[in-house]
Amino acid sequence: MISRRRFLEVGGVTAGASLALNPLLASTGTGRTETEASDASSLPPSLARLKSRKSEATPITRDERHERQERARKLMSERALDAILLMEGTSLRYFTGIRWWGGERTFACVLPARGAAFYVCPAFEEGRAREQIASGPDGGSPDVRVWQEDENPYQLIAQGLKDHAITGGKLGIEETVRFVFADEIAKAAPQVTIASATPVTAGCRMIKSAHEIALMRLAAQVTLAAYEAVYLALREGMTQPQVEDLIAAAYGQLGFPGEASVMVGDSTAFPHGSATPQIIRQGSIIMIDDGCTVEGYQSDITRTFTLGKASDKMKKVFDIVHHAQSAALAAARPGVEAGSIDAAARKVITDAGYGPDYNYFTHRVGHGMGMDGHEWPYLVRGNLRKLQPNMTCSDEPGIYIRGEFGIRLEDDMHITENGAELFTPQSLSLEEPFGKG
Repeated sequence: MISRRRFLEVGGVTAGASLALNPLLASTGTGRTETEASDASSLPPSLARLKSRKSEATPITRDERHERQERARKLMSERALDAILLMEGTSLRYFTGIRWWGGERTFACVLPARGAAFYVCPAFEEGRAREQIASGPDGGSPDVRVWQEDENPYQLIAQGLKDHAITGGKLGIEETVRFVFADEIAKAAPQVTIASATPVTAGCRMIKSAHEIALMRLAAQVTLAAYEAVYLALREGMTQPQVEDLIAAAYGQLGFPGEASVMVGDSTAFPHGSATPQIIRQGSIIMIDDGCTVEGYQSDITRTFTLGKASDKMKKVFDIVHHAQSAALAAARPGVEAGSIDAAARKVITDAGYGPDYNYFTHRVGHGMGMDGHEWPYLVRGNLRKLQPNMTCSDEPGIYIRGEFGIRLEDDMHITENGAELFTPQSLSLEEPFGKG
């Protein structure tokens, strides 16, 4: 099984349609085919019919990022934080538009509660940094402080804090910053109190704008279109890698980078799959999970279906999971606790005989989504956070019967003013997951 979200490491569509398969060669079941095509004419008909939707995706603007920074400053004041520090990752991109990778070298953005941000950057990366900063909120005259390879970048951070009168203040560190960086900052600025920036970063990112929701809705629609096209192209004898290549090719046709993990047969009882090679046969139950990225925003959808006829037991379990997904959707609305959504789905599954607790429904019912495939809030037992309008989460109950099969149905959910909606239609059945063609 390929790694989840591996495509996020690249900036756009790369292989895409060049990974197209000739499905007639897939019947050998011996692995990936050797034929690679560079045009849609060699794709299965269901994939060749797909059209790019890239023109529908509009990027996040500088003004939007400026508004995000102002919202962050408001939350900093409420949380008694004097600044937050961001390093490479989605929060840096969310607030600044900067897509950074740098490994062990310190590149940081410090956003004070008052005053402009400052950046600490390796000297040899200054050009790359300024190029990206130019299109962000600080594009006019950014404060970029550079360090040579034999210099201490943490002293630059400490000096920047001093320049902003934060010598004895509180600095929030973004949650994905490595310990080694946070530890060195604490040593360089011993009078500064190090705290978590999550109340600010999550506080901003959990509530989506109309633009963000539109991008996520498009991502979900693109993923479902890719899944349906691949479903129509499946043939007996195909292997997981071949199906995964078809999915990559479908995303290439649709204009966005994406991938999926594919589980077949009794391996579907492992929620995130098995390393055991699997081949599709008539009657196989198949689970496809993951999504794509549209202007930095994610989809995460799971479809479970069969090639040919499903057994009566499979159909029964599908109906239970479908009911559980609907129950979670019906329970989701502003003001309710996140954990209650999990409870609504879990009750359906337990009442149907697949309980108690995590015996068969082995994971939470959902997770927040946005620029990360998994982010705040988490729909899990014990989470007392109240849902708010324009939060976005997955809705993904499942039943997993070891040695037999598993069924999970996952769609992406938007909390509205009065309830909740799914960005995509629910699956209809194991034998006709997308309806009749």
